Amino acid sequence: MNWERIEGEWLQFKGHVKKQWGKLTDDQLDVINGRREILAGKIRESYGIGKDEAERQIDDWATRLERDPALADRDRLRADDDASTDRDRR
Repeated sequence: MNWERIEGEWLQFKGHVKKQWGKLTDDQLDVINGRREILAGKIRESYGIGKDEAERQIDDWATRLERDPALADRDRLRADDDASTDRDRR
């Protein structure tokens, strides 16, 4: 998963993060605001794990999101909407 996308659409991804790392509080998620390095730090603090493990968990999570058919459908619908908007402008 492209991290720029996660950062740009953080409000949509917060629920996925909360589901994966339930110990993270809403306040922590607001502070993270899509920034990977801060997410890694908050995971480390909350779960008492090392940097490499936190990074591995984030990579695994992002890969699972990339394979999530619901996200793929949403992307396809957004692309269709963008194409419709482009046609409407012509």
